[in-house]
Amino acid sequence: MTANNDPTVRQRRLEAELRRLRMASGMTGTQVAAHLLISQPKVSHMETGRRAVSPRDVRDLCKLYGVTDQNVVDSLTELARESSRQGWWHAYGDIPHSVYIDLETAAASIHTYESMVIPALLQTPAYAAAVIEETIPLLTVEQAAARLKVRLRRQHRLYDPARPLSLWVVLDESALRRVVGSRETLREQVEHLRTLSTEPHITVQVLPHIAGAHPGLLGQFSVLEFRDSRQTVVYLERFTSGLCLERPADVQQYNAMYARMQNQALSPDHTRHFITEAIKLRPSGWLTTAGR
Repeated sequence: MTANNDPTVRQRRLEAELRRLRMASGMTGTQVAAHLLISQPKVSHMETGRRAVSPRDVRDLCKLYGVTDQNVVDSLTELARESSRQGWWHAYGDIPHSVYIDLETAAASIHTYESMVIPALLQTPAYAAAVIEETIPLLTVEQAAARLKVRLRRQHRLYDPARPLSLWVVLDESALRRVVGSRETLREQVEHLRTLSTEPHITVQVLPHIAGAHPGLLGQFSVLEFRDSRQTVVYLERFTSGLCLERPADVQQYNAMYARMQNQALSPDHTRHFITEAIKLRPSGWLTTAGR
């Protein structure tokens, strides 16, 4: 398990992929060092993050390992270029969950479960502002504004034609019922969610209360996969930080949990009908709460 002070996700992915390619080639670190006329510790350090990997290193290693797919070589070369760069979100100061934002930026697909709120990538500006302001007591006005800007910019990832993202959301019914900001804020948000659920690359399923107990009762999580790597990462969000799980046994467990919740949840078509009917019921009492 790793926390938010780790090397960048791109660096870790590059290290893992170079290690996988070397092992697939059947070569030892000592053999690689001999062929490239470098020291064995340098090979080890490139695979463990103790030394930066240059684009030239990547090209030399891929050639040695017999990688013939130019797309793989180009992807790893680009990872080497990007691994030393800070993400765009660093310009906004100390933003929590930066490891997850890095993962999200690079992911090809995300399967996420939320129990209490609409996922950040699908939030309206008003709903996002209310979530930030109402859940973090010690936040200053300036900090809240910075986090809102970061959250809204993250949503650009949904429409990046160069790197399309496939997003699958399983959402507990409670997130649709909880009044965040105001009833009108929630109404706007739920209507926005219904619209986004029709996008071909976005799938939304609601887990209704009548579905009973399910693995998501243990808390929110996301499973992320990457186009240029076999690595899969499970991310568990906490209040000020998060945990990345990468062991195959952990990933297998969370994939099984997610599959079970998909089976328990309403289908995407029934989910849109559920949301539509919930919005229609609002005048007769839906989304009411004391003092609102």
